[in-house]
Parts: sequence; C-alpha cells; structure tokens
Amino acid sequence: MNPFAYERTSDASSAVSALARQPAGMFLAGGTNLVDLMKLGVASPGLLIDINRILDDRVEPLPDGGMRIGAGVRNSDLAADPIVRRQYPMLSQALLSGASGQLRNLATTGGNLLQRTRCTYFQDISKPCNKRKPGSGCPARNGYHRNLAILGASESCIATHPSDMCVAMVALDAIVRVMGPAGERTIPLVELHRLPGDEPQRDTILERSDLITAVELPPLPFAKKSRYRKVRDRASYAFALVSVAAALDIVEGVVRDARIAFGGVAHVPWRALKAEAALRGMAANEETFGRAADAELAQARPLRDNAFKIPLLRRTIVRTLVELAEGQ
Repeated sequence: MNPFAYERTSDASSAVSALARQPAGMFLAGGTNLVDLMKLGVASPGLLIDINRILDDRVEPLPDGGMRIGAGVRNSDLAADPIVRRQYPMLSQALLSGASGQLRNLATTGGNLLQRTRCTYFQDISKPCNKRKPGSGCPARNGYHRNLAILGASESCIATHPSDMCVAMVALDAIVRVMGPAGERTIPLVELHRLPGDEPQRDTILERSDLITAVELPPLPFAKKSRYRKVRDRASYAFALVSVAAALDIVEGVVRDARIAFGGVAHVPWRALKAEAALRGMAANEETFGRAADAELAQARPLRDNAFKIPLLRRTIVRTLVELAEGQ
C-alpha cells in the first residue's frame, strides 16, 4: 500500500473544502470497498479524509410519510430498522443479501452508493482496463465476462454495478442529498450513476469533492409488499448474477402501478421503465409478466459467455411478480 496522509474534519462543509484543496484526496467512511482497492493498487489517494464522525447515522420518518436515511447509517442497522422492514421490505431484503454480516456492520449507506465494479480486469492492475486507465482497452469483451453487463454496455466497458441496496433504492425513486463546494443539492438516484459510454472511468455524475449526506425515500404505500430476489453462484457472500427489486399495486386483478429495477446486468442499477409501462393497466398474471420482461430485455446485448443472463433474468422477473400478485 502506498503512503497517504490522514485527517478528520469537524463538519460536512469542512470535509468538502478539504477535499477540494487536495486533488489526490478521497473520503473514507466504512472503507469496505476503498481499502480493498488501495491494497490492490487500484486506488492510491494521497489523503484520506475520515468522515465517520460527521456523517448522519439516523433513520427518520419524513412528514410526507417517506423516510430520510443518513449517509452514515450502517447497512446492518438500515436492514434491521423497523420502518424500513415495514414500509420498504425490498430494501431490507436487498441489504441482507449483500456481503457478509461483518461487512454490513461497517459499510455505510453513502459508501454503498459509490461502490466500484468488481470486474476482474478493473481489479487487476497488471491488465488493461478503460475504467482504470482510459484508452487502454477492455479485455473483458473477449475474455472473462460471465458476470458482466448485458444492458447499457459500450465498446469501452461492460462492467456491472455491484450494489444490492442501490437496486432497491432505484426502484423506490430514492433522492440523494449531496453537499458540494457550492452548497447542497438533490439528485434522483436513477440519475446518479452513469452508463459507461466512452468515459467508463466516470461512475457517477458527482464532482470530485461532492459528499453524499443522506438518501430520502418518498412514500410508496404499495411498497409494503415489495420484494428483492437475488440469484448468485452461492447462497451468501456473492455478487448477483441477476437480481430484481419489485413492487406491484394491483386493484381487482389489474396492475395499477409498478416499480421494478434490476441488478447484476448493467453499469448502473437498472430501472426497468419499459417493463413497468407494459404492466400498467394489464391483468396481473404470468402471461402479462412475461411480456413485460420481454419488453425490457429486448434491448439486451449479451456477449459469448453471459447470454444465459437473459433467460435467467426473465424467469426471475416473472417468478418475483407472480409471488407479489399472489400475496395481494
């Protein structure tokens, strides 16, 4: 590991100012991703600004019926929160399906939003990678890509976003609060992450010294019966091959509204807007759910070794929606 400086600040605005003055600096919260990348040589910050003591670690109901989640809330605490479990069960399920108990005890909400990809080539500094070194190439396209993207990829990058939490939050229309040099602003979570295009090194639309301070979830009454399903190679401590976060609002056998997002299949947590549109106003049955899945997956562009994700994701979508409909 390369040498680096370390400091703490008294509040969020001071942390943002400190990072703005240090081009090689990075924020440190739980460190469950960043420290790994430093050990691998992928990340080499000259300064770590410890923000653990200044991040809000509360989960609070909002006046409109939604909830506010401080960026410092640990994943294990968020998964166990009674409001989350009651109002947004898909979020609790997503968090509990990620990493391990020890990691969830350290990982923060803000850090989870900013996880880097687990692509083999990104994490191996002896290999070229456009995300790590722009213009060096993407060997994954013709190499090992079984767990990589089938949606929204580009010639430059086929990496996938690894977070489970983000998939549920995207489906729930989460809003991210960000503190930057010019003050605080809000960003819809669905707009926070970027597809790779020809700049795969940019994971998000954030500026370098921006600090995530909180996430807000709007009220969504029918999310009380939501679900998160994750398909992986082993029962725990594994990233998703595919995952689905879903909630259905069904009235007299007809889908009035839907929220669906996918994980493990794109550079971003993928909001399935085409599938949602195909469901609204239609009978809540397996045939309808299959057509909705097909509408979303028509844009998939798999490679040699990850084409299996298309039928796998389709089955996962249909099964999840059928179970939700049966539970109405």
